[in-house]
Amino acid sequence: MSERTRVVILGAGFGGLELSTRLSDELADSVEVTLIDQNDAFVFGFTKLDVMFGTKTMDDVRLPYAAIKKPGLEFRQETVESIDPTVKRVVTNAGTYDADILVVALGADLAPEATPGFVEGGNEFYSPDGAARVGEILPTFAGGNVVVAVLGGFFKCPPAPYETVFMLHEYLSQRGLRDATTITLVTPMPKPVPISDEISDAIVAQLDERGIEYSHATWTVQVDPATKTVHLKDGRTLPFDLLLGVPVHVAPPVVVSSGLTEDDGWIAVDIATFQTKFADVYAVGDVASAPVPRAGVIAEGEASTLADVLIDRIKGGAPIKPFIGEIICYVEMGDETVGKANVNFLAGAAPTANYTFPSVAVADEKHSFAATRRRRWFGLD
Repeated sequence: MSERTRVVILGAGFGGLELSTRLSDELADSVEVTLIDQNDAFVFGFTKLDVMFGTKTMDDVRLPYAAIKKPGLEFRQETVESIDPTVKRVVTNAGTYDADILVVALGADLAPEATPGFVEGGNEFYSPDGAARVGEILPTFAGGNVVVAVLGGFFKCPPAPYETVFMLHEYLSQRGLRDATTITLVTPMPKPVPISDEISDAIVAQLDERGIEYSHATWTVQVDPATKTVHLKDGRTLPFDLLLGVPVHVAPPVVVSSGLTEDDGWIAVDIATFQTKFADVYAVGDVASAPVPRAGVIAEGEASTLADVLIDRIKGGAPIKPFIGEIICYVEMGDETVGKANVNFLAGAAPTANYTFPSVAVADEKHSFAATRRRRWFGLD
């Protein structure tokens, strides 16, 4: 290795931002960290719903990567075109990078085309651009049947579809359209939080309280844009006037073509170190196959564990705590309150979870969560 260890991190989401910040804070004199992302700004996943329902604009929620000014760290807005994990070489649209340590944190891509008819008949709201487009549609919606459909078995941020229907209920109520609208949530998940009956029952009770219809363990097989119907695997159909979908998720093509992925389409990692099958190549976040859900806070936790591993490797002496899959998921209710699920997936013999019912206090906690990361990662108040 060179005198300063060259660490190249692909992807500047929760995982890439947390890892690069930790390495800069604790190894600035020992590393040259290059953080690469094709976008010019970061957007917290939960702020997309604010954009969708018109309480914030995209300019409000964008955190520009240009704000990152940290020792030993350089951000490059470039598109990754190829990855050679055997020699740890990355080619982008602007150059070539050779790494001593390569970290892949490119997340999951959305594949709306994977569900026949969805592109023509539905609206994805899981990307910033998609949420903004729905934000332009909703003010013109005059009532009818709304279907919110999860189109694949794996998707980021499991609470988000529930937050969407709660916020939609509130939005339509304020516009005087709730009585003229049915809201139906369709998801392949067997319950809102499969590991916890307590949390699932609490969320289902809140759906019932708002008159929101739901169908769990239900797969969408296709959309018919001509008749405006969603076709389900069990043979049922659902009519819609507005279809909002969480698209099928896939690993980015550049990751698949690199040879990093396994038969399941994702990168296998050692859960203790997040190393892949290639030496000195690591993966964290949505693109990695770990026994935990995909979520920003999970990616952040994985990156923190990987930071401990790399700091110990480069400098020595860093205590390495095992990754325990501990997360806090906030659940927006659409009003001024937020609920909270505390989940631990890996610390004990079985996952544990508890639920804090919606309150303004939890909403304040969520605001603090975001503010802390804006400050740590971007230096922004």
